[in-house]
Amino acid sequence: MGSLFRSETMCLAQLFLQSGTAYECLSALGEKGLVQFRDLNQNVSSFQRKFVGEVKRCEELERILAYLVQEINRAHIPLPEGETSPPAPPLKQVLEMQEQLQKLEVELREVTKNKEKLRKNLLELIEYTHMLRVTKTFVRRTVEFEPTYEEFPPLENDSLLDYSCMQRLGAKLGFVSGLINQGKVEAFEKMLWRVCKGYTIVTYAELEEPLEDPETGEVIKWYVFLISFWGEQIGHKVKKICDCYHCHVYPYPNTAEERREIQEGLSTRIQDLYTVLHKTEDYLRQVLCKAAESVYSRVIQVKKMKAIYHMLNMCSFDVTNRCLIAEVWCPEAELHELRRALEEGSRESGAALPSFMNTIPTKETPPTLIRTNRFTEGFQNIVDAYGVGSYREVNPALFTIITFPFLFAVMFGDLGHGFVMFLFALLLVLNENHPRLNQSQEIMRMFFNGRYILLLMGLFSVYTGLIYNDCFSKSVNLFGSRWNVSAMYSSSHSPEERRKMVLWNDSVVRHNRVLQLDPSIPGVFQGPYPLGIDPVWNLATNRLTFLNSFKMKMSVILGIIHMTFGVILGIFNHLHFRKKFNIYLVSIPELLFMLCIFGYLIFMIVYKWLVFSSETSRVAPSILIEFINMFLFPASETNGLYPGQEHVQRLLLVVTALSVPVLFLGKPLFLLWLHNGRSCFGVSRSGYTLVRKDSEEEVSLLGSQDIEGGSNQMEDGCREVTCEEFNFGEILMTQVIHSIEYCLGCISNTASYLRLWALSLAHALLTVFILLMMEGLSAFLHAIRLHWVEFQNKFYVGAGTKFVPFSFRLLSSKFSDDVA
Repeated sequence: MGSLFRSETMCLAQLFLQSGTAYECLSALGEKGLVQFRDLNQNVSSFQRKFVGEVKRCEELERILAYLVQEINRAHIPLPEGETSPPAPPLKQVLEMQEQLQKLEVELREVTKNKEKLRKNLLELIEYTHMLRVTKTFVRRTVEFEPTYEEFPPLENDSLLDYSCMQRLGAKLGFVSGLINQGKVEAFEKMLWRVCKGYTIVTYAELEEPLEDPETGEVIKWYVFLISFWGEQIGHKVKKICDCYHCHVYPYPNTAEERREIQEGLSTRIQDLYTVLHKTEDYLRQVLCKAAESVYSRVIQVKKMKAIYHMLNMCSFDVTNRCLIAEVWCPEAELHELRRALEEGSRESGAALPSFMNTIPTKETPPTLIRTNRFTEGFQNIVDAYGVGSYREVNPALFTIITFPFLFAVMFGDLGHGFVMFLFALLLVLNENHPRLNQSQEIMRMFFNGRYILLLMGLFSVYTGLIYNDCFSKSVNLFGSRWNVSAMYSSSHSPEERRKMVLWNDSVVRHNRVLQLDPSIPGVFQGPYPLGIDPVWNLATNRLTFLNSFKMKMSVILGIIHMTFGVILGIFNHLHFRKKFNIYLVSIPELLFMLCIFGYLIFMIVYKWLVFSSETSRVAPSILIEFINMFLFPASETNGLYPGQEHVQRLLLVVTALSVPVLFLGKPLFLLWLHNGRSCFGVSRSGYTLVRKDSEEEVSLLGSQDIEGGSNQMEDGCREVTCEEFNFGEILMTQVIHSIEYCLGCISNTASYLRLWALSLAHALLTVFILLMMEGLSAFLHAIRLHWVEFQNKFYVGAGTKFVPFSFRLLSSKFSDDVA
């Protein structure tokens, strides 16, 4: 898997790919996922590159496949997803596959178009049938239409219509019938009234069952209407209004015989359309089922082919235009696999001249590659969210695996809540291969990706819950309390002990609301609780006072240890990059500043815990007062924690005071001393500069010999560095800012760890539903902040770029990503 402590060693390789073997070689490289390509055509637009035509062809194939997947899903045909990923198609099969897909698309579009046309005709005929059936009840006609109006209600009394006038004018009666959406009926009727001045009679009725709209396919409620009008002008207006309201207008029969003939014809045509439509749907389903068998492999093949041509567009041609040249970053441990992949690609293509590679030296900073597995991936993502590690620097993720869930558990510590979280995470881990979990919604997928983080957080919370003796915010008496109340009664002691000790009797118990247990009385305190806090503290009135003292000191101790460990990890970075002067001039002064002040605070806390007992606890000095007096030098002498405390504290303050100027000025002065009198220094390691070229620190280290290793080899690249690039003022300002930030940060970061104390107390006060979600999220975020700000800034730069290999495994194989 590789080391989690540092990123893997990378090298820059140059690939020489023969034009006939380039496609096969990149296909082999994509299957193995070994290298990251560099773009050698950055100044060339994507539309002017060599293989832009092939990329467009792949995009056209993706469009066709997206259409096929869409039609297959519409037909509710299951899409099979193979367990194995098919390789990229050979170049000989690409044109054949393109022709097959294009032919299939044309056929599907033609069949689908015919099906939709048949379906639309069928729906229109069904609507026509319903319209004839309903309008038959509107007007009863026995003879062919004549200008007689006996079938209509008497209109002589209608003030808006002069029947005799219309008859004298010889106006002919006309009809418009059809269907209209239920929601448009009221507006439609008002519009007819206003436009036609009342020279229309509208009759309508609601259909019992909803019908499918032939245009949209939506199932809605319809109204059948019949409009009677006089005159051609009124008829034109009525038809325009019907068009505006998207009415489905159908011819109205003039006689009952014509109505009967139309209905018989419609019945026959509907039966024929049902038969043709079913046959068309069966044929279409057969075509789609056959296409569904191979659509998965073709989607994957087209994606791989497109990825290959994208990588080929990043290559450059040699002067003969017969060979492609590519530059790739590759782990040194995988160079033999890279050569093997090139040999496989050349052998598959059958080329006479094989493709080959060679490594080239470079001063550019390589990308960062840290291999992970299912367990470590989540913790590495937490670190990468802060910043991808610089090349070959210490990776905090290795230690975050333990420190992150532990600090979370310190804030979340509860046996019951932690066990619930552990069971939830364990359920996700045991079912991690279930396909529905990988395709779940965003929130659930976030929990699934962090299942191992949740697992350890729950497990550590169970442990801290045992230490806190807290289970669902209640104490648990597992081993029996070590405090004995009966030993406080005077009847259990001799007369001599009664005179020396303050004991209880019936009068004391009766007249005092609060009773105090004295651990100095024999038999009251029988030793520490086997694991965690004694459950008797849950009944004590000074419970919060005791827990505040315990958890606050615990938070300070954990925080200082965590930050000190971060400074120590910085030493490993300096050793690896051959900057030993940073150890003496930066890391050691930082450690002295941290330990002489805050390390001494831990010493006083532990010393007081070990030295003072219940008998001497009343005369024990306050740690806070002693720590403040360490800086104030009080005139009057105090008892102190131990003999000679004043001399030790003054020595620590002297060491702290001396470490500050060394931290501020040591490194800039040392680099200035290195720079003076030397024109060029070279410090190289495996062909790479150890720090960025624009760093002032590097300028002073680049010379004609290795100062720390004693190497006298001249490197050609150092000749480009001139003495004018060294800027002492910028180096000094950068170091002063860093030193001020560190010194002040030691104080603020130590105080920041008190959030461990605050959130652990708040956890015991909330309800179970709030705890598992809101308070759990709060503890998670605070744990992230402690790692990003307080821990990682002591040694972690996080200014690198992530190694992104050309790998087919990174391509999505889900059909949902292929449908536009």
